[in-house]
Amino acid sequence: MPPIRILVVDDSVVIRKVLTDALAGDPAVEVAGTASDGRLALAKIGQLNPDIITLDVEMPNMSGLETIKEIRKSHPHLPIIMFSTLTERGAATTLDALALGASDYVTKPSNTGSLDVTMLRIKEDLLPKIKALCGRGFADKKPNFPPPKPPQPIAVAERAKARIEVLAIGSSTGGPNALAEVIPAIPADFPVPIVIVQHMPKLFTRLLAERLDKASAISVQEGEPGRRIEPGNAWIAPGDFHMVLERRAAGVHLAMNQDPPENSCRPAVDVLFRSVAATFGANTLAVVLTGMGSDGVLGSQAVREKGGRVYVQDEASSVVWGMPGQTAAAGFADNIYPLRSIAAEIDRHVRATRQSSLAGKTIGVK
Repeated sequence: MPPIRILVVDDSVVIRKVLTDALAGDPAVEVAGTASDGRLALAKIGQLNPDIITLDVEMPNMSGLETIKEIRKSHPHLPIIMFSTLTERGAATTLDALALGASDYVTKPSNTGSLDVTMLRIKEDLLPKIKALCGRGFADKKPNFPPPKPPQPIAVAERAKARIEVLAIGSSTGGPNALAEVIPAIPADFPVPIVIVQHMPKLFTRLLAERLDKASAISVQEGEPGRRIEPGNAWIAPGDFHMVLERRAAGVHLAMNQDPPENSCRPAVDVLFRSVAATFGANTLAVVLTGMGSDGVLGSQAVREKGGRVYVQDEASSVVWGMPGQTAAAGFADNIYPLRSIAAEIDRHVRATRQSSLAGKTIGVK
């Protein structure tokens, strides 16, 4: 199989050199060329025919955002990974880039104190995304999990009539745009609370919550410890913190921790889904959206074992069919839907379970 051809676009000579050297050691990829600004990049795309582009956010002559717009006119499906700074401005611009059609992003290592450490961080963060977006690596691997534990003996009829009391969503690569389609389509009178994990660092999760809040009929906030979850509200796990639920006398509240990462992620979907399953049991609806890797698979298993339901995004509408694909392949998905249908199916199912005369005892938020 030929190596993945990469075009590195950055106005910094140092960064171009570091990226080229960091990627050069992997036989699965090759740096086909570099460009110092967006205009040169557009010219080289036709010459080099790259499989993927890494693109700096801030550049002279033509910014990263302007470059994305031009690339998408002629190459609507060419993967683009933004190389951004972990700052308020960098996070905001990266979210703009994703909305314009960038596939994913990697934050530039800072204060590593060593060139070797910087290169190692780039390899660890960037290479898996390059491979996944180009159909290699995680996206092609079959799930390899321990045999699932036998589910609790919950009758099909009992499971079907369980009254949904919470919606949990997990997403990663491509997730911000997927959430931007799903969450604004949730109606203002949605009858249950929503908890979300999107793999993102600090700053990014707060800005994502603010953007979704402005675009949505429901309230969307970054999660805070001690907040009581309520219908018609959504909370996104803050970067670098796992988010879990705690049932108290006054209702169900959010809690955060910095336990070790799971699936190399913090926040992790598995952590949230396990907590939701333990708190709400069969009254849970979990949704796994586009994302690289396998986070959410074991959490979905926990939801299913408690009698809850799991929906996943289909392959055709996913940027990377890793998380939803592996959840489906492991046998933990009740339904697979295209992104455009997910919000409507969520709303339909949640309301149907709550309107049914067969609905079981409500154990949700009071």
